[in-house]
Amino acid sequence: MDVLSEDVELSHADLALLAELARGVTVDRVGRRLDCSGRTVRRRLRGICDRIGVATAIEAVAWAARRQLI
Repeated sequence: MDVLSEDVELSHADLALLAELARGVTVDRVGRRLDCSGRTVRRRLRGICDRIGVATAIEAVAWAARRQLI
């Protein structure tokens, strides 16, 4: 795992997005809840993944869960 990922702090909105995914909510449904498109949610997820040094949204959810952030 990237050393950088240990020092990264995610916003409340980022963590809320990851928590929704952890509960099994689809990206498109998250988008509707946030009043944005699924494409926007995917873009936000890509940014989160890049900041914490993981490749997929599933890894991002696992990263947050291991740190008890969600």
